[in-house]
Amino acid sequence: MQSQPVESEFVTVRRHDGGVAELVLDRPKAMNAVSTQMARAIGAACADLAADASVRVVVLSSAAERAFCVGADLKERNSLSDAELVRQRPTTRGAYGGVLELPMPTIAAVHGFALGGGFELALACDVIVADETAVVGLPEVSVGVIPGGGGTQLLPRRVGAARAAELIFTARRVEAAEALSLGLVDSVVPVGTDTAEALDLAGRMAANSPVGLRAAKRALRLGHGMDLAAGLEIEDAAWRTVAFSGDRAEGVAAFNEKRKPNWPGQ
Repeated sequence: MQSQPVESEFVTVRRHDGGVAELVLDRPKAMNAVSTQMARAIGAACADLAADASVRVVVLSSAAERAFCVGADLKERNSLSDAELVRQRPTTRGAYGGVLELPMPTIAAVHGFALGGGFELALACDVIVADETAVVGLPEVSVGVIPGGGGTQLLPRRVGAARAAELIFTARRVEAAEALSLGLVDSVVPVGTDTAEALDLAGRMAANSPVGLRAAKRALRLGHGMDLAAGLEIEDAAWRTVAFSGDRAEGVAAFNEKRKPNWPGQ
């Protein structure tokens, strides 16, 4: 069962059972092209979700039939002066950074086109579930810019520096099967099931300790790229935040009593 959705222009937030929230990109007539207003809505929704201790996992999905998100609204961009583009930049970064900095696990549910900034929104998530219609890519150099929503940093963390360079420099689009083989997405599911599969995965994640989920994500994110010794110190710091928590006490008690835990979330 899901609660009444919370809506704002271009974004809808739906609450599902078990602490799962679904952040729906909802500008279907423009295939979710990210305008200034939409970027502002994404950033605001992410800030609200990040501050909500009841949210255990977030699924980023799309209400557009043919696309997850086609990236920046180039029609709007074409109308902006250089000064206006500079002023817009913090708002745009706030959208991509808002998704990237969510403290709980995040899953992107991708179908159709996920290009440029659209693919960068997916890359900002921890896991990407794509259906068989998915087409992903970072084509920014073909229109005279570069990936500016985190793509130059997030893509090589997924697929390695050389593969990321090839994909960014050629600006090519990658269909679902190849995207899976290259590690651009984490699973490919039947047409039309990406959101349902992502929500199912989110439910399985959300059954675990909220404190543990957030601490594990923090250790994974902060430790990436560190040398082993530094990474282990980051892990130890995250461990200390959960070792004396109510969730840890409840988890151990539930295990010994052979029952499902009732996580206090603290």
